[in-house]
Amino acid sequence: MAHINTLPITAQCCALKRPLHHTSPAERAAVSVIMFEMETHISCLFPEILAIIFSYLEVKDKGRVAQVCAAWRDASYHKSVWRGVEAKLHLRRANPSLFPSLQTRGIKKVQILSLRRSLSYVIQGMPQIESLNLCGCFNLTDNGLGHAFVQDIPSLRVLNLSLCKQITDSSLGRIAQYLKNLEVLELGGCSNITNTGLLLIAWGLHGLKSLNLRSCRHVSDVGIGHLSGMTRSAAEGCLSLEKLTLQDCQKLTDLSLKHVSKGLNKLRVLNLSFCGGISDAGMIHLSNMTHLCSLNLRSCDNISDTGVMHLAMGSLKLSGLDVSFCDKIGDQSLAYIAQGLYQLKSLSLCSCHISDDGINRMVRQMHELRTLNIGQCVRITDKGLELIADHLTQLTGIDLYGCTKITKRGLERITQLPCLKVLNLGLWQMTE
Repeated sequence: MAHINTLPITAQCCALKRPLHHTSPAERAAVSVIMFEMETHISCLFPEILAIIFSYLEVKDKGRVAQVCAAWRDASYHKSVWRGVEAKLHLRRANPSLFPSLQTRGIKKVQILSLRRSLSYVIQGMPQIESLNLCGCFNLTDNGLGHAFVQDIPSLRVLNLSLCKQITDSSLGRIAQYLKNLEVLELGGCSNITNTGLLLIAWGLHGLKSLNLRSCRHVSDVGIGHLSGMTRSAAEGCLSLEKLTLQDCQKLTDLSLKHVSKGLNKLRVLNLSFCGGISDAGMIHLSNMTHLCSLNLRSCDNISDTGVMHLAMGSLKLSGLDVSFCDKIGDQSLAYIAQGLYQLKSLSLCSCHISDDGINRMVRQMHELRTLNIGQCVRITDKGLELIADHLTQLTGIDLYGCTKITKRGLERITQLPCLKVLNLGLWQMTE
């Protein structure tokens, strides 16, 4: 057994992580010795090797191996085993060993599944916390959050308050004051947030990269102006934003899009789904946002072929576009897409008024397309599927849910696509 101790731990690790023909004789010897020892008992492995093995386990199994023996417990507590893991906690009663145990493992991400204790209990117990997920903690109030955030927390980068319906602008003031390094803020479903709250965010969170305001019904063009730096005398704005979700913000109009296009030049992902107040004219503002990669206009009732024309005539380099359930989108939009948005990799047209003719006008230019969603497009027939099969040879996924005019013949052509991995038929009824 003496010879195993003469081999460096790093050699053992390298030998495990590289093909044998890329290793040195010494490393190959290490592998042989390790495999021999594994045949006798795995506890003979060094803690560093055990830690590498344990790092590939599911979270629940990481905890189980710690209960096997003292050696495995020590190895399982190595921080590399828990790198990137998010602890999911029910905070119901005092547990003095909870947070010291998490810190020993190096865990810095926490999701609170139920909150029956003060949030300050978490913040005090994990001073180096990087991610805090409070999604669905309905009993969280401004008062509770205020008691938790009483000093700077420079390590916190991600905060999820989605569906914390009692949170108001008062909490956003605390967040803007003490979480200066925040990069991701989720406020989806926080229906008490107003433009004042967005002003506070624009004042304090200059490094914010992702903001979700889904269903914040009180937010209007004024608030988006604050975020975009249109009120510099009061707030600098969140000019580093790369992702902005405004889904179901019903008070927004095309003026918001004008603010976004002027101030948020780094924006890559914009979700405007269910925003009934925006129109084709707003697409003019978006058409020259050169960094924009993904645009979601799902169920925007006032977007028509004209809006798609504006997008196609600009300098956009979109890779993803969703205009599903836009009743005014038809075959002419597909012609515009082929002309100016031919670099798309994902296109969703579910329930749009398109036909085989529109497919014919689009497919020859869309060489980059990987995902096509045309579910509930009831005018599509086998002819359209044949055109797709002939020209969109790189497709990996297609949605045909509710396309009632396709038959077995068209379906057979689609299934012959060489790269196809996902085919959604849903309630498809084959027409003989």
